[in-house]
Amino acid sequence: MATADVTVMGGGIFGLAIGWECARRGARVVLCEAERIGAGPSGGLVGALAPHVPEQWNAKKAFQFESLVMAEEFWAGVREASGRDPGYARTGRLQPLADAAAVALARGRETGAEALWRGLARWRVVEAPGDGWAPESPTGLCIEDTLTARLHPRDAGAALAAAIRMRGGVVEEGRAEPPAGVLGQRRSPGALIWATGVAGLAALSADLGRQVGSGVKGQSARLACEAQARPQIFADGLHIVPHHDGTVAVGSTAEREFDAPDTTDGQIEVLIERARALCPSLRDAPVIERWAGVRPRARSLAPMLGEWPGRAGHFIANGGFKIGFGMAPKVAEVLADLVLEGRDAIPAGFRVEDSL
Repeated sequence: MATADVTVMGGGIFGLAIGWECARRGARVVLCEAERIGAGPSGGLVGALAPHVPEQWNAKKAFQFESLVMAEEFWAGVREASGRDPGYARTGRLQPLADAAAVALARGRETGAEALWRGLARWRVVEAPGDGWAPESPTGLCIEDTLTARLHPRDAGAALAAAIRMRGGVVEEGRAEPPAGVLGQRRSPGALIWATGVAGLAALSADLGRQVGSGVKGQSARLACEAQARPQIFADGLHIVPHHDGTVAVGSTAEREFDAPDTTDGQIEVLIERARALCPSLRDAPVIERWAGVRPRARSLAPMLGEWPGRAGHFIANGGFKIGFGMAPKVAEVLADLVLEGRDAIPAGFRVEDSL
């Protein structure tokens, strides 16, 4: 295997995005995935790239905002390099408003969005469309935001892997250990980035002697429905996400305790029925897939980025949980800055030590 400037362990969204960004900048990249691209939660169904509410601004919300703003250019670059469509589109999102208190709160956030989102996207209260797609709103009003986007998880992963290869990088599936000759096994230049999800959180916890994160199970479903240009819906804690391939994803659960990590159960059936009740267009749409998987959640609730304590040349990129796809462009940028240029732009709250 070729000598690498950067070796990435893990073929989920963080590992692939970092590998692509480093390759795009001219680094020699080797990416190793223990099973296959999309084997873990990054091969799920939902793909909602949705912002936090524009108030009580903090480093996490600012980082996510910057990532969502840069996403269009990032994914366009992946598409051009790979010749594959990652399914990205900034189609916005609707959220019905249940009562007068919810309307007042949403209107207050309009002002916050004008300042915090710097005119790059809108958050506003509008009349509910009443077109059979969005849920009926008790107030006749809903929140419309134009920052929310969608991405097809599996197509995005395949496109990133292809883009890395097109830039001369190596993507090897079925390899759980770094290739011989990279940092950590023999003396060699380069960086070793661990983006290994739930297994990586367990390994880091064992190495540091304390729990830095855990896995949270999620279940979701995919229905056949031609709604490619429709906005996403977020209602009653449920995401409804139209995709470019004529499907709509609905999800997801958040289960801290579970026995069967990759098995769906009655909770997904409840989710599907809720989605049908909320969205008239889905009432007769056939279910074509049910999915379950375990997502990595850091103790800090933010992505965990930076050097592995006590291991020179080793770096961590983990803890994407529900927002990994939305955070990926910015995560890739700051990790590439760190390992290729020695420039540390990781915000407060995102460092490995913040989860200790």
